[in-house]
Amino acid sequence: MERDLTKGSIFRNVVYFSLPYLLSYFLQTLYGMADLYIVGQFDGVEATTAVSIGSQIMHMLTVMIVGLAMGTTVTIGKAIGAGDKKKCADAIGNTVVLFLTVAVIATILLLFCVDPIIRIMSTPQAAVAGTTKYLIICFIGIPFITAYNIISAIFRGLGDSKSPMYFIAIACVCNIALDYLFIGLLHMGAAGAALGTTLSQTISVLISLCMIRIKKTGISISRKNLRPRKETMAEILLIGTPVALQDGLIQVAFLFITVIANKRGINDAAAVGIVEKLISLVFLVPSSMLSTVSAISSQNIGAGLYDRAKKTLQYCTLIAMGYGVLMIILIEPFASPVVGLFTKNLVVRAMGAQYLRGYIIDCMFAGMHFCFSGYFCAYGMSGISFLHNVLSMGCIRIPGAYLMSKWFPKTLFPMGLAAPAGSVLSVLICVIAFVWLQKHQKRMQSQG
Repeated sequence: MERDLTKGSIFRNVVYFSLPYLLSYFLQTLYGMADLYIVGQFDGVEATTAVSIGSQIMHMLTVMIVGLAMGTTVTIGKAIGAGDKKKCADAIGNTVVLFLTVAVIATILLLFCVDPIIRIMSTPQAAVAGTTKYLIICFIGIPFITAYNIISAIFRGLGDSKSPMYFIAIACVCNIALDYLFIGLLHMGAAGAALGTTLSQTISVLISLCMIRIKKTGISISRKNLRPRKETMAEILLIGTPVALQDGLIQVAFLFITVIANKRGINDAAAVGIVEKLISLVFLVPSSMLSTVSAISSQNIGAGLYDRAKKTLQYCTLIAMGYGVLMIILIEPFASPVVGLFTKNLVVRAMGAQYLRGYIIDCMFAGMHFCFSGYFCAYGMSGISFLHNVLSMGCIRIPGAYLMSKWFPKTLFPMGLAAPAGSVLSVLICVIAFVWLQKHQKRMQSQG
């Protein structure tokens, strides 16, 4: 199951690793998309709004877990590249202990914070009951969401992006079937969507644990590897924490925009919620490129193959940019029918199309800084990624969305433009940091 990404064609490694990762992202995104689609077919705007708000909260928590798990992927990847299996085993064991603790604490705290979260989100009154039920059920399932993502992070650090794809594929099929059962047949609304998602994640974890026992990872884990080690924990947290905070802040920005939309009324709230789901689907390729760069580059950096790491960045950036341009061309003319797939409400459809036409431009620019972020994380410099995202959100994305909402109260198009405007700043910062890193490496090589 362990795969050496330091040899052979770089482009082939990128394709081999990214395609299963892309499909995994697609299937995971399909969770929320399926919930929103099926609720939209059987219930009204209130249930749709409840699921869109609740799923945004859960998406924020999930991406923070994935961000923290990036520390595991990079640490394991460097150990594999350096041929240090003991360090790899320690990283896996410490990851289990760390994330088990995080999951238990997060579950308890979040269950006590359901009502404050509902209020902070300015949830429309008609959707409060459904959103509350959705969040309670999903918060109970956080240990399983955490377990799936750390198992996936471990496999990807080993160079295996296929196994997580299989796990999530089975869970996705279960989720869709359970959604039709709970929402369509039993008419449970938003609560049914949450229950289907939580049970599906549980099934995914159980299957992945069974597969781990069957497959040979090439790494032997014993009780001593589960003993917390200061240096191992520090490495995982120093890489993963800035990524988790960055991803969390990005989601906070999305939630801030959701709050703005919620205050404009239930139609605008539903429109923004639907487009955010669509954007999460469209952004699958840029997201997979980020993870591909970090996983492949970390192994090459661990092996001292810095040029291969840089070429991996170049390939992934070109792929992400080309994909972004293609999405703009394909979606701009058909924004209204695309949004119409998720709602029968003509007003929601029209408002959603406006927001999507502005937002979709971000696909190209975000793809670029996603790739740079993966590269910086592979070097253990995730703080750069954190910095450019914070500046982007604090200086442009959040204030831009707020001002556009005030200046253009009858359209969502200008609000959508705030996202690509913020990404342009991120790209500029990433390019400057990359040039500095290359010069620094050359100085170190000349001194060595």
